[in-house]
Amino acid sequence: MSFETISVIGLGYIGLPTAAVFASKGKQVVGVDINAHAVETINRGEIHIIEPDLDKVVHEAVKNGYLRATTMPQPADAFLIAVPTPFIGDHQPDLSFVQAAAKSIAPVLKRGDLVILESTSPPGSTEQLAQWLAAARPDLRFPPHSSQTDVHIAYCPERVLPGQVMVELIKNDRVIGGMTPACSARASALYRIFLQGECVETNTRTAEMCKLTENSFRDVNIAFANELSVICADQDINVWELIALANRHPRVNILQPGPGVGGHCIAVDPWFIVAQNPEQARLIRTAREVNDSKPGWVLAQVKNALADCLTQTGKRAGEITIACFGLAFKPDIDDLRESPAMEVAHLIANWHSGTTWVVEPHVRQIPARLAEEATLVSVEQALREADLLVMLVDHREFRVIDADSVRQQWIVDTKGVWR
Repeated sequence: MSFETISVIGLGYIGLPTAAVFASKGKQVVGVDINAHAVETINRGEIHIIEPDLDKVVHEAVKNGYLRATTMPQPADAFLIAVPTPFIGDHQPDLSFVQAAAKSIAPVLKRGDLVILESTSPPGSTEQLAQWLAAARPDLRFPPHSSQTDVHIAYCPERVLPGQVMVELIKNDRVIGGMTPACSARASALYRIFLQGECVETNTRTAEMCKLTENSFRDVNIAFANELSVICADQDINVWELIALANRHPRVNILQPGPGVGGHCIAVDPWFIVAQNPEQARLIRTAREVNDSKPGWVLAQVKNALADCLTQTGKRAGEITIACFGLAFKPDIDDLRESPAMEVAHLIANWHSGTTWVVEPHVRQIPARLAEEATLVSVEQALREADLLVMLVDHREFRVIDADSVRQQWIVDTKGVWR
């Protein structure tokens, strides 16, 4: 059975690029989002997020009549759910957005449809999705309780890098976890419409755990680098020189430290494993705690630098301007989700009695909470007028600054840009 119409539920950093690539292959795509502004923007052929080359693909798809957006689900042959899965309370996974998506598409489901969950989710979430759909549509047969399935259901996590989404979405392999082998085969057929990488089929729980494992692996390795940076600061050792030397060993590959870990994946996904296996996930929990504690450690370094500044200049704290370079969770993007740089800037602005500036070339305005405490300024103004610099994100615009031209004596550099 062919896929004539494809619906993508959730038009964010993953959903919109996915909808766009399907549309670029001549498929009729209906994007669904509760954000009316996003829907209106997309229907004008424009985008509400920043991702290289996405604007061109969306513009062409809308102009050629292959992509349109709406706030209410409509009938389709395949439904891809790409909604947020944050955590609530004590790092417990929140599947309320997935449940809401399931309830919204249930009325328009028909025999022969395919439903794929792409949202990062703990093991068992796809089975829960099937239960929600079955409860809403008792007239249809859903896996795994029926040998003859009316609606196929699968899980397929995204594994793309912000800033490279339009390339990696097409070229990277995809893990396809169907509730039955037939579900896996049907889902694979859908992704092969645009995918150049391989579709690797497995079951839903393995596919769900695979995404969590990938990000937990990275989190643990980043935690090692971050913990090493704290130790080196105490030992008066240049951590970047140390890592460069250690990495000359043929079997050592230490990552680079920073102010913490952010983004919608690495800072969140490991907690899904911890939530379901709290006794066994000791290393994963510790890595999360190490990375979550790094913004507080950076604030302590800023406090030490300010104390030294006040001692040497004789000024009062209220006369000192601190400039934080970068707010995004990684270089060269506008995504501030779970950003440790945002957290550090907030901690500094909330504590510092003087002026706090932030420099972020990828946004036009800063979030409301931070805007009450800090001011967005240019790179030039910060370098010219600030007393203390805090490097938080190694954006390209910051890396090209000649270290010799930075006149400030007091610098807290969490990324080694000016080392």
